[in-house]
Amino acid sequence: MQFFSSQAKLGILGGGQLGKMLLYTTRKWDINTHVLDPSADAPSRIACDHFEQGDFKDYQTVYNFGKNLDVLTIEIEHVNTDALRQLEKEGVQTYPNAATLELIQNKGVQKDFYAQHNIPTSAHMRFENLSLLLQAVETEKLRLPFVWKAAKMGYDGNGVKIIRKREDLDYLTDQECMVEDLVPFTHELAVTVVRNPSGEVKTYPVVEMEFHPEANQVEYVLCPARIDDSIKEKATQIALQVSNALNHVGLLAVELFLTEEGNIFVNEVAPRAHNSGHHTIETSITDQFEQHIRAVLNLPLGNTDLIEAGVMVNLVGAEGHTGQVHYNNIEKVLSMKGVSPHIYGKKQTRPFRKMGHVTIVDQDINTARETAEKVKQLITVISN
Repeated sequence: MQFFSSQAKLGILGGGQLGKMLLYTTRKWDINTHVLDPSADAPSRIACDHFEQGDFKDYQTVYNFGKNLDVLTIEIEHVNTDALRQLEKEGVQTYPNAATLELIQNKGVQKDFYAQHNIPTSAHMRFENLSLLLQAVETEKLRLPFVWKAAKMGYDGNGVKIIRKREDLDYLTDQECMVEDLVPFTHELAVTVVRNPSGEVKTYPVVEMEFHPEANQVEYVLCPARIDDSIKEKATQIALQVSNALNHVGLLAVELFLTEEGNIFVNEVAPRAHNSGHHTIETSITDQFEQHIRAVLNLPLGNTDLIEAGVMVNLVGAEGHTGQVHYNNIEKVLSMKGVSPHIYGKKQTRPFRKMGHVTIVDQDINTARETAEKVKQLITVISN
């Protein structure tokens, strides 16, 4: 099917910043693109051919949106999969498909999947509710410390808590959840795998992630990761193992833990464009967003080689600021060599809300990291 300057329709569930960046490619290639998002002010609204305001978790809304499309993809995994299943039966190509999304949407099911397919991951237990978890602690079937995760709807550090002492249990919510061993990692890594329906597969270079200690959000992404080549190869092979087991189509970001002993464990995955791949806009021959469009339209995949080392800095709302956004010192950042800000188009800021990112490129990754620190200290996302 020809999508270039044609009437063929590509749909995207979700119109946030990831959707907006996917649309850079659809505009470049004149692809007829439809977007569904619950917010009237969704960042993607300005760049698509057709925008529909609606709930992508609602069966009827998703079905009605998708029934006249040729291909349907996502920028967020928390969508109604029953509607996707029906659309698939009626001939709409959905990537990733409903089965893949259902598996990934529940973190407990996702962890079971890794265990069933001999994919290295930390030990875990699943609980239907909080009382069963507390009972397991009382009977010492479950010992502290551990990591608690909500089974569903977690994102950007939400729905994740490290439980080190019994008092921490008081802050848990009553819902289906899972707990996993606290891995003593030295590095958090990620590998992005991309696959098209014809079975062509490519990977991006391994990245290293540094997290904000309070918000549990990615603060810096470094590419290439500052680890041995043997570890990079091992991480890539494990990511490919996950990809092969899921047999997904599109992007798959695989988050990993590296221990001091050189062991690598899969943390979790995202079947879409991911924060760990934003740097590719400046650092790679083919960025992750164009690559996802290529994949879901079954086009030849692009070159994933690195052009230049890069560090990505997330721009998040400053603590104590809620309201109309203002990017303080952005002009100074723009004057710095190799620095490229990306503003997502969200008009209202709040503490730790993702409002944009900045990529810093340099031939030397350590120099880029030093510049990234200066950028982080200089620019602040505040309210007027």
